[in-house]
Amino acid sequence: MRHNNLSGNLPRAFSNGSSLRSLNLHGNKLEGKIPRSLANCKELEVLDLGDNHLIGTFPMWLGTLPKLQVLILRSNKLHGSIGTLRNENMFLKLLIIDLSYNAFSGNLPKSLFQCLKAMGIVDQTMKAPTYLGNDYYRDSVTVATKGLELELVKILTVYTTIDLSSNIFEGRIPSIMGELIALRVLNLSHNELKSDIPLSFGNLSEVESLDLSYNHLTGEIPQQLASLTFLAFLNLSHNHLRGCIPQGPQFATFENYSYEGNDGLCGFPVSKGCGNDHVSETVFGLDDQESDSEFLNDFWKSALMGYGSGLCIGLSIIYMVSNRNPIWLARILLKLDHKIITRRKKMQRLLRNNRRRNNRL
Repeated sequence: MRHNNLSGNLPRAFSNGSSLRSLNLHGNKLEGKIPRSLANCKELEVLDLGDNHLIGTFPMWLGTLPKLQVLILRSNKLHGSIGTLRNENMFLKLLIIDLSYNAFSGNLPKSLFQCLKAMGIVDQTMKAPTYLGNDYYRDSVTVATKGLELELVKILTVYTTIDLSSNIFEGRIPSIMGELIALRVLNLSHNELKSDIPLSFGNLSEVESLDLSYNHLTGEIPQQLASLTFLAFLNLSHNHLRGCIPQGPQFATFENYSYEGNDGLCGFPVSKGCGNDHVSETVFGLDDQESDSEFLNDFWKSALMGYGSGLCIGLSIIYMVSNRNPIWLARILLKLDHKIITRRKKMQRLLRNNRRRNNRL
């Protein structure tokens, strides 16, 4: 019944023994509180009440639903802090939780993260994709990922999401979030968080989208984030971060907007250099220093093995990883051209010296 013009309160008479598996009332004009009788629906897997006018505090009692995997409460009028969960056997199967665009406050719910066991296990035995629902009906939800709103027409069971953005959460980011190693999307943007970025975030090996923008985060960007090989979207803008931006294959693809509003940051791609790093904002005026990036070091070796085949292979690799970043590509090509010409001149000088030596003999 999503995206209709339904108004009034949610019904309060959800009875014991209900076989209700999915309830989707997203995008209506429903008011009032979320009825506690929903706790009687022990078969409930998907609950989407987003984009309504619901009031009240976080419905902690929903954690008693043993099969709940998707909880969407975004864009309502919910408020208050998310208290401590006294039972560790709550929300055990939750894969997607979206509480964005409400007025939740206080510290981030550390005890809730401790309960999210399904987000802490990567299933290595899965050979084919599996989806929520059955052969007759497939669930669908809308989530925010990589800076966009995306409708999941079918919900993959490996698609794990935490979206707590646009609330009033404050304090530190709990390091225990780094134990949710199956997490694909993490959005904590537009809050009042004031801590460093936890080093444990380097353990989020499956994360594809990480948004911590518009907070008051301090300290340096952990070098451990450079090892996140699936990270396709990063937004750390408008914080108080400082120090050198980590270098690595994924970080070479992020543009300046990922870091803007952090005056203390230096290194590629921002204009301020770190120590011996003098990468200019313009495409021209490149120096001949060796790149710190492991990827670039490997690339130079490959390209310079042969001016013909090496260059073609190198350019193909560069194009595949940076086809959305033409400025970065131009810098790399100019620097590559400069290195190749320099190496060729050295080789020519060496050959001339050898000829002179042979002529003397």
